[in-house]
Amino acid sequence: MRWGMVIDLTKCTRCHGCVAACRVEHFLPLWVTWVKLAAYETEERGAADITTFPVRCNQCADAPCVDVCPTGATSQRKDGIVTIDANKCIGCRYCVIACPYQNRTFIFSWRDPGYFPGYPKTRYEKKGEELYPHQKGTTTKCNFCVEKIDYGLANGLTPGIDRDATPACVNTCQARALTFGDIDDPNSNVSRLIARKNAFQLQRVLGTDPSIYYIDGEVGGKDNKAPEHAMTGIHIQQKSTVDPRSKRLIEEGRKEEE
Repeated sequence: MRWGMVIDLTKCTRCHGCVAACRVEHFLPLWVTWVKLAAYETEERGAADITTFPVRCNQCADAPCVDVCPTGATSQRKDGIVTIDANKCIGCRYCVIACPYQNRTFIFSWRDPGYFPGYPKTRYEKKGEELYPHQKGTTTKCNFCVEKIDYGLANGLTPGIDRDATPACVNTCQARALTFGDIDDPNSNVSRLIARKNAFQLQRVLGTDPSIYYIDGEVGGKDNKAPEHAMTGIHIQQKSTVDPRSKRLIEEGRKEEE
């Protein structure tokens, strides 16, 4: 069993509903975001253009973040989900550097003044400290709503099918662009979708084998197009397909895959 997600960019409307759902579900601090819409600069008929697509922790099968963690705070479960034990995290941020998709966030104490600085904490913030505390000086990331998955399995539910056992972002998506399930099961909803729609992983050349797959009519380009070789960090627009050096790196990656 290995949990995975398929993101259909031909359906995604970039509404940020998944971003909001994740924030509410996990009581995320003001400057912490687990699900993001990444911007990527592309070249279409000689002109530069910008496309966006949702990204989160790729839950890699061969996760570099696990290998570099000196305390074992970052570990991988048997179902493929990479988790962080905040009580073991020493804030070294090796995992932040090692993540090729830039999908880990360090929680700075100075950068979390609360939602309304200078005012008492809201009931939402207080409830979050009780139900889902986030320790300052540690790293954090998407965990596929692991608590919902574990609850569902313990109660005979099927993640990706039953709402109470499915990640919040999937439940919230109005366009039904997100599908969650067991990618090790060839008959699961996600496996059938991957095979039927020729879904792809970001940066396959890195060899991390992500659990996140994307569906698109054509790789690269405008509107609902996601570049297969796109990066997903804050430096995306600097490493764009318009940049000659990036074009060369992308082409080398394609040749290596072939």
